[in-house]
Amino acid sequence: QVQLVQSGGGLVQPGGSLRLSCAASAIFFSTYDMGWYRQAPGKQRELVATITSSRITNYVDSVKGRFTISRDNAKKTVYLQMNSLQPEDTAVYYCNAVKNDRAYWGQGTQVTVTS
Repeated sequence: QVQLVQSGGGLVQPGGSLRLSCAASAIFFSTYDMGWYRQAPGKQRELVATITSSRITNYVDSVKGRFTISRDNAKKTVYLQMNSLQPEDTAVYYCNAVKNDRAYWGQGTQVTVTS
């Protein structure tokens, strides 16, 4: 059974940092494109960052220069390092694994940025 188990997140003040992790099981991790999405209250889920199996990265404009996505294929884990967090980054964050017609989601983790 495929599982994406997320960790990290929590409450942080503006300007602070957090790191999210997403550990995969039961998939050939290195062949999957991985991503992080977020959903704020009352808003649609949006793509935050992606990293392909070839380690090509892409970011939504609002997080460029602040967030970094990375992957460790040996640990079957994808990370999202979030720096200079702002209140507008508050959302539930989800990791995602995609390959061809297969897509899997993590359970979601809350990130709250507030003073």
